[in-house]
Amino acid sequence: MTVFAGAAFGQLVDEFNPPRANCCLQGMAQNLADQLQDWNQLGRYHADNLRLKAQPVPPGRVVFLGDSITDGWRLENYFPGKPYVNRGISGQTTPQMLVRFYPDVIELKPAAVIILAGTNDISRNTGPSTLEMIQHNFMAMSELARAHGIKVILCSLLPVSDYTRAKQTERRPPADILKVNAWLKDYAAKTGAVYADYYSALVDDKGMLRDGFSNDGLHPNAKGYELMAPVAEAAIRKALQ
Repeated sequence: MTVFAGAAFGQLVDEFNPPRANCCLQGMAQNLADQLQDWNQLGRYHADNLRLKAQPVPPGRVVFLGDSITDGWRLENYFPGKPYVNRGISGQTTPQMLVRFYPDVIELKPAAVIILAGTNDISRNTGPSTLEMIQHNFMAMSELARAHGIKVILCSLLPVSDYTRAKQTERRPPADILKVNAWLKDYAAKTGAVYADYYSALVDDKGMLRDGFSNDGLHPNAKGYELMAPVAEAAIRKALQ
């Protein structure tokens, strides 16, 4: 018998005690396979896009493009009567939004697009990203919008906090958020886009998302959206004047 030193990657066990499998594993696997076929989630708003394209475009239409912070924003409650269209998808990163930009923004013929993105890039939701990679995606979306006569509003990333059970700064370091925001502000100024500074409206003196304005340290709650709404409205007004 030959004995090899080092860790054993396979061996007999004295007792069969595998980890417990989740319920409905086959269904979960099929669901995951289905999702991977639409990695960018183009199907999320496909039917609603067809509905909107079949109707006259109202003056002042604005598309809110973003991730879960936009997805969870009930625009009709904060901007009653405004022709604002929500195209946020939870968990998304800037490369996914770039792929969605034609069907979810351009083809809806809005007067302006307000883009809130980047926090999930920092969190590596779709893999590691450099600052330059994030910048390129913002630049591509902005250039596409301008080429189609759509005004561009670039939003600062929101601060995060460790005040709740989830320690958000571990996956989204405040220093990285500041780097992205500094670039967004500078790029907006250079290209004639409007910069919507949500960060300043929500940050406290410790550089974190103000306590009580989020239930998980990442997503704004109703009080948080109340602070964001006038920032968005002022940015839209400036972009469309």
